[in-house]
Amino acid sequence: MNPFAQPSSTQSIPFLDLQAEYRALAKDGIESAILDSLRHAQYIHGPAVQRFEQNWANYCGTAEAVAMDSGTAALEIAMKALGIGPGDEVVLPAHTFIATAAAVTLCGARPIFVDANSVHWQMDIALIEKAITAHTRAIVAVHLYGQPSNLAALQDLCDARRLVLIEDAAQAQGACFRETRVGSFGKVGCFSFYPAKNLGAFGDAGAITTNDSELANRMRRLCNHGRTTKYEHSEVGENLRMDEIQGVVLDFKLPYLEKWNSRRREIAELYREQLRGLTLFVPEIVPETVPVHHLFPVATPRRDELARYLAEHDIQTGIHYPLPLHLQPAFASFGHQRGDMPVAEWIGKEELSLPIGPFMTDEQAQRVCEVVLDFFRDR
Repeated sequence: MNPFAQPSSTQSIPFLDLQAEYRALAKDGIESAILDSLRHAQYIHGPAVQRFEQNWANYCGTAEAVAMDSGTAALEIAMKALGIGPGDEVVLPAHTFIATAAAVTLCGARPIFVDANSVHWQMDIALIEKAITAHTRAIVAVHLYGQPSNLAALQDLCDARRLVLIEDAAQAQGACFRETRVGSFGKVGCFSFYPAKNLGAFGDAGAITTNDSELANRMRRLCNHGRTTKYEHSEVGENLRMDEIQGVVLDFKLPYLEKWNSRRREIAELYREQLRGLTLFVPEIVPETVPVHHLFPVATPRRDELARYLAEHDIQTGIHYPLPLHLQPAFASFGHQRGDMPVAEWIGKEELSLPIGPFMTDEQAQRVCEVVLDFFRDR
């Protein structure tokens, strides 16, 4: 049984129950922690953000963590600190959220899209070599859905071609490759703490992890107007700092993360067991990884019909991501066409995300399975 479960007054099953999370946190004192921070009136560069930076670095197994105001800011500042800019290319998946590619373009560089692997839906490593040119500076490993990429293969490729490995771990807080947490493999690891993430703030927030202290210091300058002292700015930066209340919230929630991730794995295993044998594709887990199942994606040609059927039974679902990056209007000038990246396009047409979260009960998960089974049985 789920130790975090709260009784529900309705039969509906939310995609993610943030209200149940808040009730549990409120009972444990998060409101008092926030109010205490407000009483001290240290809203920027306060002790909570600094404390969270240290605790997040310790959790990820890195020397440094730099707090940001979003995961997108983390990617942008990390790339700028690495010197990525006009004339450079950065290789990344076509099947992911647009923030990964947007950060590249915000640096003045060009994102180079690579199709997904049809088995586990991560970027197809076998196709990356063809995407590398003399202008390539970095490869972004996106740990999509909370599933780590094959970091050993990607690091070997980066070492061989003298490229920088950047981890986009926005959906993978606490996930592991070879028993080591993501965010500690690449030159930098970039995290989002958007409220729906496995570790979410009460608003937007993000962070960058690294073992390079000099690089960390530059990233701190870049997200704080390039400031070196109160009145001196060594370079032009931006205002992308994490506010103090988000530092309080994230540091308060961090001790819960391992239990929450464990619960997500239990639900994912129940789904895999109960839905086996259907004409429903479930991406496989990458070998030597421990995912954290930020999302639980499946694929079926009847995606929209299945989503409607679940909605009729008061079960919420999601879709991630229907339009691959190479077909986004924002990147129309790149000249890509339908058919260029067939796996990413197939996933976009057929992917459906089932509800999953640490406050989901066994009964709710079983109910989702029963309705999905009924859908295929009736058809």
